[in-house]
Amino acid sequence: MIITCPSCKKKFEIDGNLIPKEGRNLQCGSCSNVWFYKLKQDILSPKNEDTIKEVINNGDSSEIKNDIKKEIRVNKKKNSENRKDKALVKYEKKTKLSLSNLVGYFIVLILSFVALIIFLDTFQALLSTVFPNLELILFNFYETLIDIYLFTKDLLK
Repeated sequence: MIITCPSCKKKFEIDGNLIPKEGRNLQCGSCSNVWFYKLKQDILSPKNEDTIKEVINNGDSSEIKNDIKKEIRVNKKKNSENRKDKALVKYEKKTKLSLSNLVGYFIVLILSFVALIIFLDTFQALLSTVFPNLELILFNFYETLIDIYLFTKDLLK
């Protein structure tokens, strides 16, 4: 069965056996929106099909339209009232920042900084016209890195 997210309109294929008759909460894998989904009953179910044919044959199609609209309104009202009680899975919103995310951000920050230093060192001659003190800054940075290395080496002894 194909289900469409009401928020971002992305379509997902879901096994129909995973959704019970009373419905359940679903979460969009794309936008993380959570909504209650209930299997919709066909208006032309075998139970209603005979009455619809009879009314159409008698020429009272406006009556059946009114009945169908009334049944849809009643079903929507029932669904909205029982929505929270029928949920099988409760989703809790997680915070976006966790320890693993923080470590990942830190590693990306270090790699970006190293890439910037390599870029500046590679194009030092060309960039010295724009940044006249670039050679001095890079030299001081390299000396600082050597001092940090020697400091940690002394701490480990």
